[in-house]
Amino acid sequence: MNEVVHTSPTIGSNVEEIVVKNTHFLMWDIGGQESLRSSWNTYYSNTEFIILVVDSIDRERLSITKEELYRMLAHEDLRKAAVLIFANKQDMKGCMTAAEISKYLTLSSIKDHPWHIQSCCALTGEGLCQGLEWMTSRIGVR
Repeated sequence: MNEVVHTSPTIGSNVEEIVVKNTHFLMWDIGGQESLRSSWNTYYSNTEFIILVVDSIDRERLSITKEELYRMLAHEDLRKAAVLIFANKQDMKGCMTAAEISKYLTLSSIKDHPWHIQSCCALTGEGLCQGLEWMTSRIGVR
């Protein structure tokens, strides 16, 4: 959001509050490495939204992403959670489009969770606000 932050993979978790249209979100960034996935469910209680960031260049890991997404959606504590998928790195040559990612993840088969896929580029911020605005539009819906 108007600032380039050089990052490295999250080890453990980070928490940050952001404000979108006067709505405060407490966001937990939990590491995606295989060794950390077994602890994800400790963060699920009272979760209203899942934000999944997909690397639109990394076709090889998309099958793992799909498997983990559906594992999360099956968890009892996430039964009411809406899902925002950011198709990141849309600025890269040869990236998969949001539509391609949606098809591969079979998002149209998700009937019990509201979901939205948003093309984005975290480096420039393009698409991030639109995704977060979708979240604010979902508050109180269900």
